[in-house]
Amino acid sequence: MNIVGIIAEYNPFHNGHLYHISKIKEMYKDSLIVLVLSGNFLQRGTVSLLDKYEKTKISLEYGIDIVLELPFKFATQSADVFAHGALKILNEFKIDTLVFGSESNDVETLIKLANIQINNQNYNEKVKKLLDKGINYPTAMSKALKELTNVEISSPNDILALSYIKEIIKNSYKINPVSIKRTNNYHDIESNDKIISATNIRNKLNIKCDIKKFVPEKTYEILKNKNIKKMNDYYSFIKYNIISNIDSLDEYMTVDEGIENRIKKYIYNTNSYEELLDQVKNKRYTYNKVSRMLLHILTSFKKANNNNTLDYIRVLGLNDRGQEYLNSVKKKINVPLVTKFSDFDEKNRIKELKLTYIYNLDNINKIKDYIKAEIHSKIIFKNKND
Repeated sequence: MNIVGIIAEYNPFHNGHLYHISKIKEMYKDSLIVLVLSGNFLQRGTVSLLDKYEKTKISLEYGIDIVLELPFKFATQSADVFAHGALKILNEFKIDTLVFGSESNDVETLIKLANIQINNQNYNEKVKKLLDKGINYPTAMSKALKELTNVEISSPNDILALSYIKEIIKNSYKINPVSIKRTNNYHDIESNDKIISATNIRNKLNIKCDIKKFVPEKTYEILKNKNIKKMNDYYSFIKYNIISNIDSLDEYMTVDEGIENRIKKYIYNTNSYEELLDQVKNKRYTYNKVSRMLLHILTSFKKANNNNTLDYIRVLGLNDRGQEYLNSVKKKINVPLVTKFSDFDEKNRIKELKLTYIYNLDNINKIKDYIKAEIHSKIIFKNKND
């Protein structure tokens, strides 16, 4: 039996994700699928449309056997940090195969490029020179690799795939990387095919389009009556935190390289999240980089609180097969397992409650209910007869 790992945000879970799972089951007939899932806050510095429990229920409904949460400190950072946390979790769960979406669908080339990133000093020097010219890191990485190999890597899933493969190589994980060809353009917001990107779906939701065609039934049933979260809902809280800490912004995670001066310059004269983003971002500081900074300011995530250590693995949900597998490997897992809220130590209980509170600031009247639900949360279980 293959133990297959997936890393995803599911923002929201759509037909492309369903295709991904069905291809895995086609490629690996007797496989068990372990998902590492970003929770309520995401890698591009945004909030998730569905909360982590809703995403877990949908995942189990459509073929995932075990759902594990990617902790906030990994889920909301750059591709390399995101990959570091996710692969550490999957390795602890003894997966043998990692399956990811890829625009190029060329694992052999991605492995070669990952080895260059790890071992080629010339690559590092080229990246540094480009960064010194004010070019952002993703572009510098892509340009350096193209200069050395004549291969261009610039698409989001290929960049993530490189980070996954680097983690596997650097840590000598016994995990085989496998790609599935991505069937749509991440940046496309106009297509009306059955499988479209999550970005396209979010855009359609924002302009009140019906998305029933693009998502599985369970996703649609939750989204059709749901208030769609937007980062602008949190703008007043972000602005308050920035102004209150105007002289210590560089203490927040990912606020670096003097960008705090741009935030200070524009914060008083902007009136929305998008306006602030547009003013602060430039050639050096990408949209995603600035978004992550603002999220870390919103959540008071500081550099002093950050480390690359995996402190725990939280099990959000599983089915019968997943429970059987968990029972067979849990004694071999070297990180504390969290299966209910009370399993957290005091520091992480406080952190999780704070993140739950902040995530639900757009629905202030129900925050007490969300906090209570978090405190009493336990593993979501899907019986095979459900």
